[in-house]
Amino acid sequence: MKIIAFGGSNSQQSINKKLATYAAGLIENGEVEVLDLNDFAMPLFSVDLEKEIGQHEKAKAFLAKLASADILVVSLAENNNNYSTAFKNIFDWSSRITKEVFQQKPMLLMATSPGTRGGASVLEIARNALPRYGAEIKATFSLPAFNANFDLEKNQISNAELDKELKDIIKDCF
Repeated sequence: MKIIAFGGSNSQQSINKKLATYAAGLIENGEVEVLDLNDFAMPLFSVDLEKEIGQHEKAKAFLAKLASADILVVSLAENNNNYSTAFKNIFDWSSRITKEVFQQKPMLLMATSPGTRGGASVLEIARNALPRYGAEIKATFSLPAFNANFDLEKNQISNAELDKELKDIIKDCF
């Protein structure tokens, strides 16, 4: 079973990528591929640019990676209560190729942040919007206060209650 995981951030130290990687590794019998959004960096989407260059090859490559998956594990970064620019731009370019960006793949949708809300705003936006673009969201998970609840040395959730919650979600849904 192929699992594609990514954090919705282009930060080299993305806490959302760390969470997505950890969660994907908890799915039994899975072969995990972790994407780096920097590999899909494109110019800012505009219809004028799209007319000039057509469908961007990196958007096609992103869609091909999603197509190769049996399960998607996505943890979105929150910037100003919304998607990060890096994720939104890839999403915009990809959605111009196909509205079914997430291709009806089962998805674990997550978010984390240094704050106590754990990316709640972006998680709510995505929970409502992404199904219209082919996301089959099986479960959501928010990890609040990343720095207090995630052990960077062990690359795992350090809060036993939150770790159990995520493991139970994965066991029940995947």
